[in-house]
Amino acid sequence: MNRLTASDFYTFFSPSKCELRVYLKHIGKTGAPPGPYEEVLFRLGKRHEAAHLATFPEYIDLSKGHLEEREKKTREAVELGAPLIYQAVLRTTHKLHDGEYEILGEPDFLIRHQNSYIVRDSKISRRITESDHPEILRQLEIYGWLYERLIGESPVGLEVHAGTGEIIKIPYDGGSAALQVLEHLARLKIAASEPYSPVGWSKCVGCPFYGHCWPRAEANRDVALIHGVDQNLAAALKEQGITTVEEFLGNFDEESLAEFQRPWGSRIQRVGKKALSIIRMARAMSEGKEIMIQLPLIPDYPNYVMFDLEGLPPQLDELEKIYLWGIQVFGEDPSEFMPATAGFREEGDREGWEGFLNNAVAIFNRHGNIPFVHWHHYERVKIDLYRERYGDRNGIAERVKNNLLDLLPITQVSIALPLPSYSLKVVEKYVGYKRTLGEVAGDWAMAKYIEAIESEDPDQRDKVMAEILKYNQEDLEATWAVLNWLKSKSG
Repeated sequence: MNRLTASDFYTFFSPSKCELRVYLKHIGKTGAPPGPYEEVLFRLGKRHEAAHLATFPEYIDLSKGHLEEREKKTREAVELGAPLIYQAVLRTTHKLHDGEYEILGEPDFLIRHQNSYIVRDSKISRRITESDHPEILRQLEIYGWLYERLIGESPVGLEVHAGTGEIIKIPYDGGSAALQVLEHLARLKIAASEPYSPVGWSKCVGCPFYGHCWPRAEANRDVALIHGVDQNLAAALKEQGITTVEEFLGNFDEESLAEFQRPWGSRIQRVGKKALSIIRMARAMSEGKEIMIQLPLIPDYPNYVMFDLEGLPPQLDELEKIYLWGIQVFGEDPSEFMPATAGFREEGDREGWEGFLNNAVAIFNRHGNIPFVHWHHYERVKIDLYRERYGDRNGIAERVKNNLLDLLPITQVSIALPLPSYSLKVVEKYVGYKRTLGEVAGDWAMAKYIEAIESEDPDQRDKVMAEILKYNQEDLEATWAVLNWLKSKSG
């Protein structure tokens, strides 16, 4: 009998919604093994769950054994009114569109309450919402539905023990939303051929099947590779039989593309003003060369500060934390690499911020109002976060903010690149910058920082931090390389 499990929701929605990933996993296609970041998330998730379990004085542990045995013991424990059942097994059969399916769920906790049970899961995620984590909501909903099918009554409630430590209540709709998704997943699994799921840089780069899908999309000249062609537009083009960059250019000009309609949320929307940019990007990709739109507007200074931050998202720390504030002056009067790191003590986060402000003061004293050059809005947002958190001594951070120079929008409005993304990691390769650390990303740095936090060996901690500092320094060098490339285009 075909099986659907609560973990199928994760396959579908995480790291981003993808129908093809469900199909590939079902047919036994092997994806890349978990990377350092995924391993850190898994370890922290298990620790979070274990810490919550330890708050209960009495429980039945059903985490070990065969499914059949655990399912039988779950029923027995519920009948006995056990105060807490850890790692229960809830299983039933249900008719979906093409036949009977076994549906399986293994909730972390069944908690006795008012002669019934609350179903609760531990998650390190802090934002338990439909937009952030639909997979968590669907998982809890299917647990509730399974409980109702097996026990004959609805659970008292559905809850998530979130990464904040809060208990978040999840509305129970009788399993309707979760079953609709399972119906869709069942169709995907038994599809006669691969479903079309458009590639996308932010969508695919963290997926274990990236190595399967991305090279094939490049070989096929997939229309979804065009920067600005979103997932809905790619799917709508596919329905019209337009699948390649060249077919796209053969069927559209700016005017006709602007009138083309594709799904947008619950509505249908024209491509509109984005059409010109998309056509340019398609031409650049088709011709394999950049298209100048305008001269890059780079202010002329003898020196520039390259500025890049490394941070932890809130699910990995009590705070949304910047653990490395990296700056370095490049130009006629360059500086050494000037990192400010968050210490490992209780006041470490503030120490990192104060160290950054001290470094910024030193640079201002030597160079005046020098531009702080960065890529995208992350640095601007985090400066505001830390000003609110710890204050702005002598207005230093405000001065940095007033001198920020974001290269991403300058690049986007100036040059159509024959690239699928304007990510710094993609653009730096295009301009010829080569890293010594190879193909590593911010996720790698976060995993390394967690390793440093958890290390009891000072020498090992120093070694790991040295790797992170080198990674950040190369981010600064890459930004400088792109800045020089843009300046060379300015005439």
